[in-house]
Amino acid sequence: QVQLAESGGGSAQTGGSLQLSCIIDGSADSINLMAWFRKAPGLKREGVAVLLTGDGRTYYSDSVKGRFTISQANAKNVVYLQMHSLKPEDTAMYTCAAGRYNRGDNLAEAIARATFAAWGQGTQVSVSS
Repeated sequence: QVQLAESGGGSAQTGGSLQLSCIIDGSADSINLMAWFRKAPGLKREGVAVLLTGDGRTYYSDSVKGRFTISQANAKNVVYLQMHSLKPEDTAMYTCAAGRYNRGDNLAEAIARATFAAWGQGTQVSVSS
């Protein structure tokens, strides 16, 4: 069973940067997809980045493309979300998730068709103007 724990959230100013970490604990042999989601008050949960750990493919939402980068540590037990050029609209609770990729060649399809096995508790990111 896989457990996830996020860290690295906090406050930043517009244009600043933060790096989130998702520590993967437990047997991850069945996991080949890692994702970051976010949820802001009053809005639906939004998938922002996906990493297919088998071949390294990444997908991003249009709202973060070019500013956020999802990556995995060499040891494979940590997944990062590097966030640059932060905007106030990036303010949200960020959660990582682990699962199995089934198909899809873009973020929405990959997330919709994935089978998620574990979710973290989330870490808050607040961006001030």
